[in-house]
Amino acid sequence: MQTYFNGLADHLTSQLTGDEVHTCSFDGEDSDFVRFNQGEVRQAGSVVQRCLSVDLIDGMRHAGGSVTLSGDEGEDTQRLTALVKRLREKLPHLPEDPHLLYATEVNSSERHSANELPAPEQSLGQIRAAAAGRDLVGIYASGAIGSGFANSLGQRNWFDTSNYNFDWSFYHQADKAVKSSYAGVTWDEAAFQQKIDTAGKQLEALKRAPVTIPAGGYRVYLAPAAVYDMVGLLSWGGFGLKSHRTRQTPLLKMISGEAKLADSVTIRENTAEGIAANFQGSGFIRPDSVTLIDGGEYGDCLISPRSAKEYGVATNGASSSESPESVDLGAGDLPSGEMITQLDKGIYVGNVHYLNYSDRSACRTTGMTRFATFWVEGGEVQAPLNVMRFDETMYRVLGENLVGLTAEREMILDSDTYFGRSTGSGRMPGALVEDFQFTL
Repeated sequence: MQTYFNGLADHLTSQLTGDEVHTCSFDGEDSDFVRFNQGEVRQAGSVVQRCLSVDLIDGMRHAGGSVTLSGDEGEDTQRLTALVKRLREKLPHLPEDPHLLYATEVNSSERHSANELPAPEQSLGQIRAAAAGRDLVGIYASGAIGSGFANSLGQRNWFDTSNYNFDWSFYHQADKAVKSSYAGVTWDEAAFQQKIDTAGKQLEALKRAPVTIPAGGYRVYLAPAAVYDMVGLLSWGGFGLKSHRTRQTPLLKMISGEAKLADSVTIRENTAEGIAANFQGSGFIRPDSVTLIDGGEYGDCLISPRSAKEYGVATNGASSSESPESVDLGAGDLPSGEMITQLDKGIYVGNVHYLNYSDRSACRTTGMTRFATFWVEGGEVQAPLNVMRFDETMYRVLGENLVGLTAEREMILDSDTYFGRSTGSGRMPGALVEDFQFTL
């Protein structure tokens, strides 16, 4: 992929005239997908795709477009030549962009990840064995992902990763299922079996008669998957410079000094240990780490090139969305294996869904429990809990009502496949929280 991309970037440079400059970004994947239902392989296939996005720049005017690549050099260079011609025709009719900023200092890089993916007979064989006697439903995705950046100034950046993501559920009946995932770059049979054993125990508990409890405040344990979703919602505008300067951030009370999170909460954009590229579409390099929340206090913003130009500050290589792609919540000191005992009496929340803000400026979120959520008494799971809606502020969940975070964290890879396999990830602990408010 890399050599092919570099050749196309050189061809784009040869098409420029006058003072034109180009930037281009490459996204590609060689992925295998396997769909499971009732514990058996029901569909298998592969996806090979390549896409090149181009921005043609002349002074402060620029126009962008993209092409899907065929892999045939002659055909692809013709497509790019035609694209440059169309973009050039648009430029005189476009206004100057006062916030245009792209890298002009050449800063090339390469980052390769070793391909240590399991052989299909290893991973799929263990999945089928684990599903014996159970209705396992899920998608297994595996393969290489590549990203590149180039410009006509001579900069070349490349990143590739090989990973797998198995997103699955043990289905019981109706809306009752235990959801789990296992993802990474190397397949650990013992770690996967532990996931299966845990889900199997939850499946047996799920077969008990469900209970309904009244609305109110309860002690809860949020499993890492639930914490990942909640921190993900916080990332919608929570850490970007643009949302801060326009006062649209859900962390408005934090940056104004009215509220804070617990001292034990530190959140980073941890690019060095994630699976996302360490550069972005305008050619700026991302630092290994950006501390977004530092000991409960607001740290640094994610700053895209456009925001940097608009507000007169330096960019730190954030994407246009200014959202973390490798989000990392620091570990606590509570042992994961003792969390049910630590919970004592309350609610074990494995997953959440339908998350949204009920009061954005107050960082108040609403959502629903999903799949394996259990009522716990005496440190023992008693019964599955019928679906409930919650409404809470992150200042309480990760602030005043946070009892603690687990010492062990889980690496969670985003399972989205819109347009292509996602390179988003999170490293999350579980969280024990007091007086978590359920509204119905």
